[in-house]
Amino acid sequence: MDTENPSAPPRAQSRIPGKNHPHRRAHSGVVHDNARHTARFTVIGNHLAQHPELSGLAIGLGVHIQSLPAGAPVDIKTLAARFPEGATRIAAALRELEAHGYLRRVRERVPGGRIVTRTVSCNQPGHRATTPDTARKPARRPAPDDRPAAKKLPPVPEPTHSTPALLRTATDLLAGLRREDPRLLLSATDADRLAPGVAAWLERDLTPTAVRDALTTDLPRGPLRRPAALLAHRLAAQLPPPPPFRAPVSPPPVRHPLRNCDGCDRSFRGPEGAIRCGDCRRASARPPAPSDSR
Repeated sequence: MDTENPSAPPRAQSRIPGKNHPHRRAHSGVVHDNARHTARFTVIGNHLAQHPELSGLAIGLGVHIQSLPAGAPVDIKTLAARFPEGATRIAAALRELEAHGYLRRVRERVPGGRIVTRTVSCNQPGHRATTPDTARKPARRPAPDDRPAAKKLPPVPEPTHSTPALLRTATDLLAGLRREDPRLLLSATDADRLAPGVAAWLERDLTPTAVRDALTTDLPRGPLRRPAALLAHRLAAQLPPPPPFRAPVSPPPVRHPLRNCDGCDRSFRGPEGAIRCGDCRRASARPPAPSDSR
C-alpha cells in the first residue's frame, strides 16, 4: 500500500500547444470574425479573390463588377470616376480580367440597326459548354443540299429603258432609306435586286423624293423582319401608271422684219439679206416671152 505509483507525473506539466495539440500550430495570421449575410451580398469564388496572377486592382475591379446589377456601366470612364486609380491603370486591370476569362466583349446589333459592344462578366471562366479548343475550330460549313434555301424577294417592276445612270440613282435612293428609318437598312445584294423597281418608278416622271416618300410612309410598327421584301411589295403594288402621252409642240413660225423691195419698192417680210419681194423674185425667174420677128 505504501508503494509509489511510478506512472504518476512528478509535477504538473504546463499546457504547451505544440505538445498537447500536435496538429495545431500557433500563428499570427488573420482571424475571421464573420457574420452571415442575409441580404445585399455577392458570392465571389476564391479563384478570383486569391488569383495568383492577377494584380490587386484587377481582383478588386473583378469583385466590383460581379457585384453590380445587370446593365450597369463598366466602361473605363465610369470606373475611373468611381475609384481613385486613373484611367490607364483601370484599363490595364480590365485587360488582365479579359485575358484570364473574367470579362469578354461581344458585338451585338441593336433593333435600330446600330452595332454596339457589350461587356460580359463571367464569375467562373470556362464554365460554358464549349471548350477553348472547340471554340477555336471553325464551324463546319453545311453541304449545299443541307443549307436552308434563302427566301426570294417578290418580283419588282422592270424599267422600259434601263441605263447605268438610272440604276445608279435608284441604288443611291435605296441606300439612303436608312436615314429616313433605321429599320430599312438593306444589304448590297438586296439593293441591287430592288434597283430595277425603283428605276421603273423614276422612269414614270417621279422625282426621287416622291419615290422615297412612297416607300417610307405608313410603315408598320415594331421591328421589320424582312425590309427588302416589304419594299419589293410596295414597288410592285403601288406602281403608278405611265405619264400621259404629250404630242410634241411645233415651234411658232419665225416672223421676219419688214423690208423694202429693190424691184417694186413695196414692203415685204423677209430674212436677213433678202432684197426682193416674192413677186419680183418670181417675175425674174420666169423666162422672157419670145419676140415676134417678121
